[in-house]
Amino acid sequence: MTTNVIAVVGATGKQGGGLVRAILDDPAAGFRARALTRDPDSERARQLAEAGAEVVAADLDDLDSMTRAFAGVAGAFVVTNYWAPRTPEEEAARTRADAELQQAETAARAAKTAGVPHVIWSTLEDTRDHFGDDERVPTVEGRYKVPHFDAKAEADSLFTKHGVPATFLRTTGFFEGFTRDLAPVRDQNGELVLTLPMADRTMAAIAVDDIGRTALGIFKRGAEFIGATVSIAGDHLTGEQIAAELATLYGEPVAYRPQSWDEFRSLPFPVAVEMGNMFQFYAEDSERFVGARDLDFVRTLNPGLLSFHEWVHQQGHQQPRAGATP
Repeated sequence: MTTNVIAVVGATGKQGGGLVRAILDDPAAGFRARALTRDPDSERARQLAEAGAEVVAADLDDLDSMTRAFAGVAGAFVVTNYWAPRTPEEEAARTRADAELQQAETAARAAKTAGVPHVIWSTLEDTRDHFGDDERVPTVEGRYKVPHFDAKAEADSLFTKHGVPATFLRTTGFFEGFTRDLAPVRDQNGELVLTLPMADRTMAAIAVDDIGRTALGIFKRGAEFIGATVSIAGDHLTGEQIAAELATLYGEPVAYRPQSWDEFRSLPFPVAVEMGNMFQFYAEDSERFVGARDLDFVRTLNPGLLSFHEWVHQQGHQQPRAGATP
């Protein structure tokens, strides 16, 4: 058995890519990266190979390919992508949440068959534990409140059912989102405004590369966290604090004027309802969600964990993104 190889699902994406980079950047840890991707000939896959990763073709919709890719590894990192591009035929065949559940089951079955000694499953909370049947919050995809959270939480039981030695790594929103989809926009007076629908509550967030670095820290600790749920973040921030840091990033003031959740749900883009539900969950369940993410503990796994302030200062000055007024 090759005992120092970590197989990384989604290696050309955000979380998986972060773990591959963490392994490559830390040769003293003694691990090698096996980067799993549906397209080994893609530009990102070629870049990983050039950097020193072993690139292997594997598809979460193909059990045999996943079993082969997991053969002989010391560990595997598994993440599914609710937001992955889909064809109209795929959309008609199954919901995104059902696709995630099926892919998670494929990964769990493959890991069990291949005898993977330690799997880290990237997961999230089930928001229905908070919302229940709350009619203020629309149901999405038949039985969920926030499908890209809830389906991952459902999938936790699949790894247990198949007897996979797993760590359940609960992540959170990315710092990068505050410079992209959630970035401030200019109001009618030309002022930058952050409309993040968090009211006055605190939000947990993390630099996406720190997910990979923290996962590597868990693998370094061996079997210690098998069977455990590890909840992570890089910082805990109010909207006012996020706006203040973004003002540094953009070199001009940023005002925080939060939208309501209903206002966000009414926005004209396809997943506005789900995302509005997500922010309502983040805000209403803030005390528990943030409290589960002990930053001092996360730093024991990842000593270089970035705060939002540190992350912003690594970005250098940026121009505000173009976009409609709020």
